[in-house]
Amino acid sequence: MTNNVVIALSCGTNDTNRATRAIHLATIAHKEGKNTSLFLLDEGVYLAKEGIITHVRAATGDVADDLLAYLQAHEVPILVCTPCASARQIKEEDLIEGARMASAAEFINLSCDAAVISL
Repeated sequence: MTNNVVIALSCGTNDTNRATRAIHLATIAHKEGKNTSLFLLDEGVYLAKEGIITHVRAATGDVADDLLAYLQAHEVPILVCTPCASARQIKEEDLIEGARMASAAEFINLSCDAAVISL
């Protein structure tokens, strides 16, 4: 069994329940001692843009911003698909602290040695 977990999130403000749940799962994986990465693609890249995640929450009451702050404080990698961000006119300097652009090749390489959860 691997100790690596990659959460792939392809939705953002268009599905706040799934977006919040993915960030929640990344938080839980990290708290469980897993080597965790959060990879944002498609609409999910918007969540890494400064100021966007502030009002994202799930129907359960979980607040995405609070969960993301945990990931940032614990230096969990927040990877943003470069072409997805570019297509949405998001630049590296627009990203929240702790997030960085990443390629599809990096996602594949991380995924080859990890349990992948896709939301």
